[in-house]
Amino acid sequence: MRKYFVTGLLILVPLAITLWVLNLIITTLDQSLLLLPERWRPVVLFGYNLPGAGAVLTVLIIFVTGLLTRNFIGKKLVYVWEMLLTRIPIVSSIYSSVKQVSDTLFSSSGNAFRKAMLVQYPRQGSWTIAFLTGAPGGDVKNHLVGDYISVYVPTTPNPTSGFFLMMPRSEAIELDMTVDEALKYIVSMGVVAPEYVASAARNLKAVESEV
Repeated sequence: MRKYFVTGLLILVPLAITLWVLNLIITTLDQSLLLLPERWRPVVLFGYNLPGAGAVLTVLIIFVTGLLTRNFIGKKLVYVWEMLLTRIPIVSSIYSSVKQVSDTLFSSSGNAFRKAMLVQYPRQGSWTIAFLTGAPGGDVKNHLVGDYISVYVPTTPNPTSGFFLMMPRSEAIELDMTVDEALKYIVSMGVVAPEYVASAARNLKAVESEV
């Protein structure tokens, strides 16, 4: 009986969590329907709510926004809009900070969160997975001697919180795994391990020998 119960849990718990997350995402995206005039909303047109209609609308808004801002006129309009926002107190600081982060994360030319790293944390000899976010900047780099990198160390099992560290590049190992594989490894608390990669193991041994 115990084995049957555990087997049932292993099947139903991931399914239930997946459905819960999908429902949360769709419900949140459906709030975009509030942007439409009331007479254009599915509940008025069809007489009932249409789950997922807001998600489709959100995707269309994002796509159309990107399409319109790729040309010369669109870029000028975005420039004027950003200039107006930067002149509003409080709003300017929030918008500028969020834009810098989003530009770094979503830029196709950047390396933020595109490389999984193996670093020693929270002490020497203990290893964890981190994500490369860039290099130290501003006055910080003036006080660091040598080649340093910036990394984000996520917590387990919630990777949305974590720690920001700056460390010598020589003390971090670039892993031969995708960011998705690394996230699965972190969220599962090491249960769902990615495939063994010999080169990463050799790099780890090399760093440990130097230490």
